Amino acid sequence: MSLVGKKIGEFNAHAYRQGEFVDVSDKDLLGHWSIIMFYPADFSFVCPTELEDLQDNYAQLQSLGVEVYSVSADTHFVHKAWHDDSEAVGKVEYTMIGDPSQKIIRLFDVLDEEQGLAQRGTFILDPEGVVQAMEINADGIGRNAGEYLNRIKAGQYVAAHPGEVCPAKWKEDEATLTPGLDLVGKI
Repeated sequence: MSLVGKKIGEFNAHAYRQGEFVDVSDKDLLGHWSIIMFYPADFSFVCPTELEDLQDNYAQLQSLGVEVYSVSADTHFVHKAWHDDSEAVGKVEYTMIGDPSQKIIRLFDVLDEEQGLAQRGTFILDPEGVVQAMEINADGIGRNAGEYLNRIKAGQYVAAHPGEVCPAKWKEDEATLTPGLDLVGKI
């Protein structure tokens, strides 16, 4: 079931961020654009590469007013241990949410029931907490965080320019489309 266009549900969780344990709730995702990246487990194989790639794009995302959250079924304690032990994950500055109860993972419908772990799901939320984009990859397929930059820019553009849409491969400052009868059959 697609969550696009739906507001996220309520949650409270413990997280690890920049050397501290912090509490995070759904309310922390309001008022700014957010990326929530679910991954199967700490101390795994593809996951550290994805988390590091997301960190490599974190400054650019923040410059767009985007906050980043990663989520797995591990605890915030495990996130800290992984942050301390892994060279790749040790770079992470964004919030790493622990979801051992799987409540957030279930809210976003990315629970692999057989394994009890999160699938590789990425969600882009607008400042009202409404899902504007999502992708879910098979376990062995890592994601490219650089692709989120254009999706965020397109989402922000469309939010600021009602009635316009961004075509395929749209880049910032390129032409958009205004749907109407005059475009039917002309594209």
